[in-house]
Amino acid sequence: MNISLEGRVALITGGGSGIGAATARLISQSGGAVALAGIPETEVVAVAEEINSAGGRAIAVITDVSDSGQVKESVRTTVEEFGRLDILVASAGIQMHREDLELHQLSEDTWDRTHDVNYRGVMLTCKHALAQMVEQGSGGSIVIISSITALTGTSANVSYLSGKTGLLGLNRYIAVHYAKYGIRCNAVLPGALERTPNHDLHLDAAGREEKLRARVPLGRPGTPEEIAPMVTFLCSDAASYATGGQFVIDGGNTII
Repeated sequence: MNISLEGRVALITGGGSGIGAATARLISQSGGAVALAGIPETEVVAVAEEINSAGGRAIAVITDVSDSGQVKESVRTTVEEFGRLDILVASAGIQMHREDLELHQLSEDTWDRTHDVNYRGVMLTCKHALAQMVEQGSGGSIVIISSITALTGTSANVSYLSGKTGLLGLNRYIAVHYAKYGIRCNAVLPGALERTPNHDLHLDAAGREEKLRARVPLGRPGTPEEIAPMVTFLCSDAASYATGGQFVIDGGNTII
């Protein structure tokens, strides 16, 4: 199947690394223009420059998704640069591995910071993107990056798990209430990838990979490049009847 996003404009949060960066590259290769929103600045700018050097169209918009004003400005900048907004990929996220542990000992600051980015940040991103899409009147596609932790409950990181679970409800709400505007919304639930968000803060990164190789049916963790094709497909007209869905990509982890 040849996915074409010619003439489409995508705003991608978390665009400087991981799934966001991999999706930005693939959307660009499919003909779309991309606005990369996120922090830190060096990473976001580097991905935008890489895409432009390869013949694509990309801009970097330095954005803290937990700040409503910055998110609104990222949408405005995208439209100012490219004329419209057709696609939103809400991929920005953090994982406070060393601090986000058992609930009875959890710092409320850790809970608040994680939810500010992973849950509230996605809500703000969807809110401001939806306002633009509704005003345009030409529909659109939103893809929210959740996690299989929303299904299994096994993650030790309670703030991360609960925020990713909340995104599934947000996904369903948007799918139902914005269908009348021709706007679709779907959630992608990746399994364990080679590098988690904030991977350098992981308690035991080497041990984690060893455990995954033993547990995951496909025998390994995944990569962002293995998630990006599903995200890109859901952004395209090839997925025109898909909305409100939850698409698991996890090497078989949740079926055992």
